Amino acid sequence: MSNTDQVQRILFDNVDVRGVVTALQSSLQQIMAGHNYPPVIENVLGEMLAAVTILSTNLKFNGKLILQAKGEGSVSTLMVECNHRNECRAVAQFDPAIPEQIGFKEMLAKGHLVLTIEPEVGQRYQGYVPLEQESLALCLEDYFQRSEQLDTKFILACDGKKARGIMLQVLPAMQSGTDDWQRLAMLTETLCAEELLALDNETVLYRLFHEEQCRLFSPQQIEFKCQCSRERSEKALKLLDANELREIVEDSGVIDMGCQFCNSNYSFDVVDVEAICRELEAKAAAKT
Repeated sequence: MSNTDQVQRILFDNVDVRGVVTALQSSLQQIMAGHNYPPVIENVLGEMLAAVTILSTNLKFNGKLILQAKGEGSVSTLMVECNHRNECRAVAQFDPAIPEQIGFKEMLAKGHLVLTIEPEVGQRYQGYVPLEQESLALCLEDYFQRSEQLDTKFILACDGKKARGIMLQVLPAMQSGTDDWQRLAMLTETLCAEELLALDNETVLYRLFHEEQCRLFSPQQIEFKCQCSRERSEKALKLLDANELREIVEDSGVIDMGCQFCNSNYSFDVVDVEAICRELEAKAAAKT
């Protein structure tokens, strides 16, 4: 299938509706590698990744968009991120005894969906909605209707090897409930998950909107890239007290800082920790 690991905007010439279609394959497989997630977790994480790459196309600044689903069922947290460079990552926390067949709402019982926009410079924005719908797509539609009063349509699909998604959304200038929006939303609903996974972007566009005046923008590449590093891990250690750090390394001989997203590990031995402690003590002395 063409268009893998790409996201493309859809331009409608005569209606105030924006569209986006996305596909992840290599990036999805790199994100899942090393985690041994059960298929039910892989599928929902894949759908969330498709959604977050779609939503990130609306970022007007350098930063990242974080989509989280939290609940009290078999899954406690699902989290995906995508930044303005279309670099994404994901992680899940769940009960290893999760059933093989379980619905989105059931796995995240008493849950909520959180959407965070985090610019590199400026104020962080966060919104949330209770998980009251039966699928991620419907919950996202519910979120935009409640938080921004924007009619939105999502179709999301993942089979563990690839993830795909398409979104249509009324532009803020358009009055919700017009005939144009209702027609386009109904056309989008005719696309099943199997078709979405099997067809390339151009075919999807023709399949749905061949009677509309619309076209695809140039594709943007999607890739997996974790933001973890030894430097970031060291900064995290510097948030602790020097005496506390010395006690930890004295007990174990090393402090291991693992990344839950990519499974990378950064080790700090006695010499490394002592250098950090001296730096912390020097800064404390300078303040006094």
